[in-house]
Amino acid sequence: MRAEADPPRPVLDVSITPMRRKHVREVLSIERRVYPRPWSAALFFSEISQRKTRHYVVAVLHKDVAGYGGLMVHEDEGHITTIAVAPELQHVGIGTRLMLDLMEAARERAARTVALEVRVANWPAQRLYSWFGFRPVGVRKNYYAETGEDALVMWVDDIAGEEITARLARIKDSIDA
Repeated sequence: MRAEADPPRPVLDVSITPMRRKHVREVLSIERRVYPRPWSAALFFSEISQRKTRHYVVAVLHKDVAGYGGLMVHEDEGHITTIAVAPELQHVGIGTRLMLDLMEAARERAARTVALEVRVANWPAQRLYSWFGFRPVGVRKNYYAETGEDALVMWVDDIAGEEITARLARIKDSIDA
């Protein structure tokens, strides 16, 4: 794993808001540009309707959806189900804001741990996740069936603990600066 660095300072005035049905068309536009096998509208509608166990948000920039993310919590385990930023808006802090919201939501929902899968070749995403305390714990071979790529499983323990609390505070301070 590469050395950690400070997260990028967000330079855009982005707001994070709950994903609603009205956002799904714009979410799908990003989804199709970012993923080889995009989710369907029906899947997003199903996910956002399960409010007890799901938390889906969009990043809004100038009234347009710039990115989105999703979290599922079952008992004390959280799982980042999806996160994406429009390709032309990547690397300016939108993903950082989305991740911060998802991690705070996991803590609010009493998750103890959070996991996710990321393409093994996606170093920028892995670096982002490492800022939040995620560490690699395994590989799922051929996880992405459409390309045959492996997924790196990343995990963070004790998200309510001192270390993660301090990390999230530092990231939030960097966004607020």
